[in-house]
Amino acid sequence: MSLERAEILKFAVELRHKLHSQPETAWKEYNTSAYIRAILTDNRIQWKKSAETGTIAVLAPEAKGRHVALRADIDALAIDEKTAAPYKSQNAGVMHACGHDGHTSALIAAALILKENEEKLGGPVTLVFQPGEEGGHGAKRILEEGCLKDVDCIFGWHNWPGIKFGEAACPDGVVMAANGTFHIDFYGKGGHSSQPEICRDPVLAASAVVTALQQIVSRRVAPQDSAVVSVTSFEAPSGLTTIPEHSRIEGSIRISDTLMRDRVGEMIKNIAEKTADAYGVRAEVELRKRYGATVNDADSAAYMRECLQNTLGENWKSDIKMPVMASEDFSYYLEKIPGAYALIGSDDGNGHNIACHNAAYDFNDRLIEPAAELLVKLAGIDNK
Repeated sequence: MSLERAEILKFAVELRHKLHSQPETAWKEYNTSAYIRAILTDNRIQWKKSAETGTIAVLAPEAKGRHVALRADIDALAIDEKTAAPYKSQNAGVMHACGHDGHTSALIAAALILKENEEKLGGPVTLVFQPGEEGGHGAKRILEEGCLKDVDCIFGWHNWPGIKFGEAACPDGVVMAANGTFHIDFYGKGGHSSQPEICRDPVLAASAVVTALQQIVSRRVAPQDSAVVSVTSFEAPSGLTTIPEHSRIEGSIRISDTLMRDRVGEMIKNIAEKTADAYGVRAEVELRKRYGATVNDADSAAYMRECLQNTLGENWKSDIKMPVMASEDFSYYLEKIPGAYALIGSDDGNGHNIACHNAAYDFNDRLIEPAAELLVKLAGIDNK
């Protein structure tokens, strides 16, 4: 590696720390986008605004070959950081708990390397610095604005603490699950706890529904399909001697098939309403679709696996079970454009096995170099 490449990677790590210290949540990434745009401008890389805080940059725009897009997400999470890092979040209640600071910095490093080699690019390369991945459907906004209409294939990646450093996963087909949420309100008749016979207890009904929902995965979904239905919240505030009028449960659906997610939602609605009726209360169910399954195109995944092997070495393949049940809005891109998405391991035995979305999580800086090299290879340039 030349000194210049070493300087680029050192700069990318410093950028990562800067972004980590100043995190911004979905659709508020104004300083983050300003940093990105300033770097692109300083290095004579063309860019334009997209989806307000998003940035689309293009290299070799006149090249005639295959048009490749590379994506990084830029938003942080509403979590109060609990690390002792010297660059820890300075924004109370916000932190980069998913590694988007690292994804962004790796794409910046790749952008600078690709700019050095722009004349070698066989086709245009679009760099997508995307806002609003964490529940904001940012990828959908980017697509709706037509920014990727001429792109032939798109690639993305995510750091993964559950995979060993130096290993990765990039299957054909489903990488990450579709998801959705459900919110169920139960309306009964309150009263004194000593007179349950004249009440209609929404706590009892909600408890029965929590139990009944467990049979969806065990009895209504085929064992070959990956699915999770989790009740994550139960609210029924009341006095110690009072049966309340109202209770509420909420939860999430994760499933490897987007269409099956919708069928599971209908099962939840049916179970909730009929169980509530059996307990003499009324249930109102709200289902919210979130992200579809992230599904790799086979040809694109094969190319990405080749690039992963050339970057990480012969023993790069992780034995992690796929798909993982987390979700990604990269799914929007793959619904419209052939492409692939990989999970790249960060667990090097030095504390980088803490899961994403945990207040003690921190991105592994060692990932920036191989991730940047991978992105450069995906764009069509050998970075060795």
